[in-house]
Amino acid sequence: MPEYKAPLRDVSFVMNELLESEKLYQTLPGFEEATQDMLDAIVGEAAKFCEEVIAPLNQPGDEEGCTWSESGVKTPEGFPQAYQQYVDNGWPALSAEVESGGQGMPNLLGISVTELTGSANWSWGMYPGLSHGAIKTIEEHGSAEQKEHYLTKLVSGTWTGTMCLTEAHCGTDLGLLRTKAEPLDDGSYAITGTKIFISAGEHDMAENIVHIVLARLPDAPEGTKGISLFIVPKFNLTGEGSVGERNGVHCASIEKKMGIRASATCVMNFDDAKGYLIGPANKGMACMFTFMNTARLGTAIQGLAHGELSYQGALAYARDRLAMRSLTGPKNPEGPADPIIVHPDVRRMLFTQKAFAEGSRAFLYYLAQLGDVVEAGSEEESKKADKLMAFLTPIAKAFVTETGFESANLGVQVYGGHGFIREWGMEQIVRDARISMLYEGTTGIQAMDLIGRKVLGSGGKLLMGFTEVVSEFCAANTAEEDAEFVARLKEGVDEWLELSMTIGTAAMENPDAAGAAAVDYLMYSGYVTLAYFWARMAVLARQKIEAGEGDVSFYEAKVMTARFYFERILPRTRAHKKSMLSGPDNLMAMPEAMFDF
Repeated sequence: MPEYKAPLRDVSFVMNELLESEKLYQTLPGFEEATQDMLDAIVGEAAKFCEEVIAPLNQPGDEEGCTWSESGVKTPEGFPQAYQQYVDNGWPALSAEVESGGQGMPNLLGISVTELTGSANWSWGMYPGLSHGAIKTIEEHGSAEQKEHYLTKLVSGTWTGTMCLTEAHCGTDLGLLRTKAEPLDDGSYAITGTKIFISAGEHDMAENIVHIVLARLPDAPEGTKGISLFIVPKFNLTGEGSVGERNGVHCASIEKKMGIRASATCVMNFDDAKGYLIGPANKGMACMFTFMNTARLGTAIQGLAHGELSYQGALAYARDRLAMRSLTGPKNPEGPADPIIVHPDVRRMLFTQKAFAEGSRAFLYYLAQLGDVVEAGSEEESKKADKLMAFLTPIAKAFVTETGFESANLGVQVYGGHGFIREWGMEQIVRDARISMLYEGTTGIQAMDLIGRKVLGSGGKLLMGFTEVVSEFCAANTAEEDAEFVARLKEGVDEWLELSMTIGTAAMENPDAAGAAAVDYLMYSGYVTLAYFWARMAVLARQKIEAGEGDVSFYEAKVMTARFYFERILPRTRAHKKSMLSGPDNLMAMPEAMFDF
């Protein structure tokens, strides 16, 4: 397994130089303490914990996996102790509200720590990670009593949270779910049904688990309009709010999975489990989107995390592994061969990993920062940021996980045959990364959300909200030295708008046109979006070099990586354009029966 080192220099660059976080947070009430020194200090401490405590558990945890028994689920050796240390150090409370015992730090800081924990050990990070969505949901939709009983424990990490959506007969189509909620005389509900694929649904790392569950009331209308949301604790609470008797919720089994084996993925049975309605009746889907949007950004971080870890492993190996001679003459004349990093194709793979990891970091941190503006900005600022987040979230979730998986596979390729062997740890990264394209809606579902709801559903307004941001950047950076990035970015944005209109027109005549174009459209959108962040980073880096500020080699590497992205990665949009414009007939014309074999 690669020895993980937190990329602190790049994290600081994105937070403090690219996004100018200190400047922003001085204007957002409640975040004034988030200075550059504070942000760097907290990230630095998180890096130590990740590198020294949880990264060493990653490969052993994969090999041991989780163990189910009737009394519960046992996580791999060292996992509970690491989690207790995590709680004792106050990490779960980092970005939670002060009123609930949180530290009130920005979401950006929380996302950064999530990246570090996820890169170090994604399976371990899922246990506290699911709690963030539960916290956000209860903060936004819970009653005063629910907040009093559950938030403090969740925020401190004493308890963890889950979300229970999926059932065996319905995955994405939650309108088909059957879990029932029967009203009881005391105002609570008896929840009965079975949920599957519940991450961290049962484990031995916290004293209680708070399940956020979708279920139907007896008189509920059919479909998604008849779904309500409930809090269902593993242990019922006493009158004082402490852990009481066991509730009627149990883990029936855990899945045997391709990857993230140290994370318990549970089948959960609810047998007249006592639950409490959160939010209005039959409005559970609207409330759940608070959780789901948080989870989508968290899943996007998984793409970044696995891409970063694979890049680190591939880079170290490429510097050490000797094979053949450079085409331009020996670079290691005293040795029997040159390190493989001298070969163009190896550099192609490393550059691709680097471009995706650093570009995705800028993209996702920007989204997290928008979340802080939504929370604490003025009404006008909040609305604008919320619209940008709504548009960019499906791109982030799908594109970053797709490219993160590509990067994970490239890591194996750099190692050659050794990458296929378990002891090196590179194949584990591939296995662990694969689920990210399925979590919280597959790439196809995110693509339909983007093109259907966000672009066509808004009449193009959400798209134009972001392209205006990009256009303002292009208009403000007209220096000839930056033209190689800015001019190409502008061309990409203009074409993006044209393609959106073309597909929208075609979809009015044949709705399948949107579905047929959706994934290509999303990937096109992702490449152009990442081009915006790479252009921003390249312009900033060039200015730093010109001013003689900081580490010149770091900024030069930024410019060179941006050049690689624009010349070798961004041209992928041409293939996606041709494919999305080919129309739905090449997909839909063949009768279903002809798919036989």
